[in-house]
Amino acid sequence: MVPENDGASARLMKLFEAHRLTPTQRRIAHCLVRRAGEAPYLSSVEVAELAGVSQPSVTRFAVALGFDGYPALRKHLREVAPGAASPDTATDSYNEYQEAVHAEIENLRHLAALLADPAPVARAATLLAASQPLLVLGLRAASAQAAGFAYFAAKVHPDVRLLDEGGTMFADRLDAAVRAGATAMMCFALPRHPREVVDALAYAKGAGLTVVTVADSAFAPVAAHSDLLLPAAVGTGLAFDTACAPMLLGRVLIEAMCDSLPEAQARLEAFDARAAERGLFVE
Repeated sequence: MVPENDGASARLMKLFEAHRLTPTQRRIAHCLVRRAGEAPYLSSVEVAELAGVSQPSVTRFAVALGFDGYPALRKHLREVAPGAASPDTATDSYNEYQEAVHAEIENLRHLAALLADPAPVARAATLLAASQPLLVLGLRAASAQAAGFAYFAAKVHPDVRLLDEGGTMFADRLDAAVRAGATAMMCFALPRHPREVVDALAYAKGAGLTVVTVADSAFAPVAAHSDLLLPAAVGTGLAFDTACAPMLLGRVLIEAMCDSLPEAQARLEAFDARAAERGLFVE
């Protein structure tokens, strides 16, 4: 069974994705999606504080969605998220570290709700598996996610190339991969979103590549340059964001890729045999 707050998050995303929003409005939308359980009970001032924007920006956001103002939007949120709990019922017994962990648990629950429809992941996996070489991009905060994905994808895919720098070197390496037959690029894009990632995706699209992106939100700045964007929220409760959901979504994509790579199992078995011969791992 899908938790009620996850269903509420999905309904809010559907509402917001139907409109063209400014970067500030996307930030507000992302905040409300992540706090779907509280959203119907928050004042415009509270939303502004949580999203880090001005109160008038929240009002303009409501108007952009077609409502007369924020009160009308809040009334609508109570209708589309009837199972949401009032913030008065939320526990306040956690310390800041526990709150960060619980926030990540909620992110994972939200991801589980999105994966109830496996079609987007299956489509992405088919596109990625068919690209030889397969490019994997991740810059700054997303570099660890990209590196982990590339490491494991290389166990089942014959040619994975990690792109971990932007600028002219990125362009050189991408051009070389396209000449070698690349048709798709996997991108991990996490906040704060570097301008060089947006530029890199625009360059990749111009080179004819299909871009699959895992980002923190469907409203992320990279959405305009992605053929298929798979959202996975990040935790924001600590000084630096945490990215458990994007990491897990990357592993899900690799799992799905195996279905489109007929030699995947043979490659895994061959790797295990070589690793045993070399004494690669300590048992």
